[in-house]
Amino acid sequence: MLVLLTNDDGIDAPGLAAAEKAVHSLGWRSIIVAPDTEKSMCGHRVTTHEPLIVEKRAEDRFAVRGTPADCVRLALFGLEMRPDLVLSGINAGGNMGQDIVISGTVAAAREAAYHGHRAFALSHYLIREYKVDWERTAKWAATVLGELHHATQAPRSFWNLNFPHFPPGQDAIPQRVRCDPAKSPLNVAYTRREDGKSLQFDYCASYAQRPRDPGSDVAACFGGKVAISLLSV
Repeated sequence: MLVLLTNDDGIDAPGLAAAEKAVHSLGWRSIIVAPDTEKSMCGHRVTTHEPLIVEKRAEDRFAVRGTPADCVRLALFGLEMRPDLVLSGINAGGNMGQDIVISGTVAAAREAAYHGHRAFALSHYLIREYKVDWERTAKWAATVLGELHHATQAPRSFWNLNFPHFPPGQDAIPQRVRCDPAKSPLNVAYTRREDGKSLQFDYCASYAQRPRDPGSDVAACFGGKVAISLLSV
């Protein structure tokens, strides 16, 4: 198996290293084509009116001055790679419900699916009080990838996975649950400040207090399970 790895947290992100470790633990090969810096919440933005600058950092490692969707397009049609699987993540933060259209992580998997490639978007919900154990997450990711990479799926669909956040010491992989994306919108709230003639609005809504639609990815992940959704482009 040859796996194309990308993300939206940047090529040096620990989540990408965890994804790479998961892939290698399964005996698969990987090629990394990822943004050179963080591109979180950029959605499915692509670059068409300026050059994409690529830095080759190693034989199978490319840093791109572009978005996650750019990275997938460039890998497939510029660098002419032919991966068996495209994996985006592991994102530091959940990508569920309304996040799906906002997320650069999910956009990379969606771009791959548009072009007929099997793809996964992997994300890790964050609880501020806990440190992320990326070693544990890599093991969880390897388990789920091993279970799902050969699963039957509709053409031009892709998997969206969200891992829950556990305290240190809880290493056993949580229950895996198939679910649909939450329909309720994210909470939206701002604090307002005035500075002379201008107004400033700071986003202050709580992600953790978003609605937990019954049976949704949010309810599953916030409830301590691995939320697994099969999405169509």
